[in-house]
Amino acid sequence: MPFFFNARNYRSTFSGLLVVLLCTIFLITGCQAPSDNSGVIRLTLWQGVNPPPNRDVLQKLVDKFNKTHPDIQVESLYVGQQDQQMPKILAAVVGNAPPDLLWYNPTIGGQLVELNALIPLDEYLNKSPVKAEIDPTLFESMEYKQKIWSVPFATNNVGVFYRPSLFKAAGVQVPNTWEEFRQVAKKLTRDTNNDGQIDQHGMVLPLGKGEFTVFTWLPFMWSGAGDLINGKSQVAGAVNLANNKGAISALELWRNLITDGSAVLSGPERGYETDALVAGKVAMQLTGPWTLGEFQAKGIDFGVFPIPVGQRPATSIGGENLFLFKTAPEREKAAFKFAEYALSEEFQTELALGTGYLPINIKSRQNPKYLEFAQKQPAVKIFLDQAKYGRSRPIFPGYNRVSENIGRAVESVLLGKTSPTEALKQSQQRLDLIFN
Repeated sequence: MPFFFNARNYRSTFSGLLVVLLCTIFLITGCQAPSDNSGVIRLTLWQGVNPPPNRDVLQKLVDKFNKTHPDIQVESLYVGQQDQQMPKILAAVVGNAPPDLLWYNPTIGGQLVELNALIPLDEYLNKSPVKAEIDPTLFESMEYKQKIWSVPFATNNVGVFYRPSLFKAAGVQVPNTWEEFRQVAKKLTRDTNNDGQIDQHGMVLPLGKGEFTVFTWLPFMWSGAGDLINGKSQVAGAVNLANNKGAISALELWRNLITDGSAVLSGPERGYETDALVAGKVAMQLTGPWTLGEFQAKGIDFGVFPIPVGQRPATSIGGENLFLFKTAPEREKAAFKFAEYALSEEFQTELALGTGYLPINIKSRQNPKYLEFAQKQPAVKIFLDQAKYGRSRPIFPGYNRVSENIGRAVESVLLGKTSPTEALKQSQQRLDLIFN
């Protein structure tokens, strides 16, 4: 999950590094490579696709675009994971040398808009037939201040992975509600070798205040009928954590799993690691389709079920979007051609089959090759089915501060330091000092 810098603080904190960063950007990545004498427009795409086999899939798709568009050549550049990318991105924007295209988490959108770095895509999309093929639930992640600033590259959402063999041994069924979830977690917490020590817990919960913790906790807040913001405001100052009944009930559920002895905590900021689930030390874990390949490769039994329901079904929508930077008209037009290609049924189907990402193109989800793939892997259908209940994280500037304070509240509650109500109250007070 990405780490975000505050744009205003960045100018002072990173001013001393700006020259070094810009030199690195120019020498290593060659931003905005100019058209050559043949008239070919050469574009740069910055991305942090991981693991490496997924980058290989992307490169093959980029190569295919380049072969079919001899007048446009795209160079796909791996520039590190998203926390490593951020100082490079901001240095490039400040130095007026951005890439043409950027693969990144949607939550960066508002910050880049406020820096006047992006081109709006409404006019391009309105003229493109591919707009009607985009999953409607993803538009929330594309829009800020009533304009579209990015297009989805790939998507995912959060579900509960579990070990069916451990469920069978404990005599339990897949839970549908929060109460069933809590009871099932208790029954899955067992002393399996009768030595008087618990050696299998029902659940592992993410410890830490980082984005992964927030990303996997938000579905419970939404399912508990809570919202970060009342109405459609797109400013960080409108976030409401104090007296947020959905947020309080979601924290209470996670705290109860700990106090029941049914859940253990991950390593600090390591909630995405699945070693305990693979080893059978825990029976359930919050994660997403990006782990399907890992579980298949290890040959373990596994299944997936949707986030249990409090008041309504919900999940967090994840994945990355493509952003197009302000450059020159002919470059921007060429960059959108690549973005349009990335949105296409052909691209999305091949990307999904090769990486496990969920296609953002609704035609791709009905493609015979993808349907065959989904039939062989039932977990894919779970993620596709619950996508209609998905919610996107806000993209307004300052989301990083909001996320940090939500994470602090979650961490404090899971460590038993404060109650859910008090933890959220304290986080709200900090946010009020920052934004109001």
